[in-house]
Amino acid sequence: MLEIVQIPVLHDNYLYLLHAHESGETAIVDPAVEDPVVAELEKRSWNLTHILNTHHHNDHTGANLALKGRYDATVIGSANDQARIPGIDIAVGEGDQITLGDNMASVYFVPGHTRGHIAYFFASNKALFCGDTMFSMGCGRLFEGSPDQMWQSLSKLMSLPDDTRIYCAHEYTQSNGTFALSVEPENKALQSRMAEVIRLRDAGKPTVPSILALEKETNPFLRPMSEEIQENVGLIGAPLPAVFAEVRRRKDSF
Repeated sequence: MLEIVQIPVLHDNYLYLLHAHESGETAIVDPAVEDPVVAELEKRSWNLTHILNTHHHNDHTGANLALKGRYDATVIGSANDQARIPGIDIAVGEGDQITLGDNMASVYFVPGHTRGHIAYFFASNKALFCGDTMFSMGCGRLFEGSPDQMWQSLSKLMSLPDDTRIYCAHEYTQSNGTFALSVEPENKALQSRMAEVIRLRDAGKPTVPSILALEKETNPFLRPMSEEIQENVGLIGAPLPAVFAEVRRRKDSF
């Protein structure tokens, strides 16, 4: 089993250290900045061996080169985006697997936010590191992909076990939940979750990771089949990708 350490950085980013005790290997997921990662490694006397990138944006790769140079770490990123991943050593795509000690991660190709976005799923930990594809009660903006691509990517991630923990890259939950209530106000699970989110944030605590089963109940981008959402966006009975696209459009201007 991996030990997972969450590191809050910048305004709302989360980085994740993954440590395999049996081998001593340690990975950082999407290192935006160097110093907080170094501080956590030194605090635990861990050595950084791997850097896992989900996509090329600077708030996910900004410390790649510094950390690679400092620790001689191996950088792993998308085969569809090698030119934009600083320091990449190993290019991976859909169906590939990587190992960290005795722990194996499956790679999922999940374009939409960017054209080369990937996610890492460690089945033994029931842990999904999905970058900016899925958020707690949200999904990433479509900077380089289409609504159809993002819906297919989210559908792929929804096929994972319901008890999968969603380690997304940003603390957007409260604002995402406010939007979710605007399109599905009668959702009791959503109402309950928002009350818990507000309690956590008022206490200065993270709302991430989430659980996939809870996302299926409360995340409007996973719920285009909801009759209430379809009615509120004026697309009753429409194909699910079309409903998803309209929900995403509304969130962009919310």
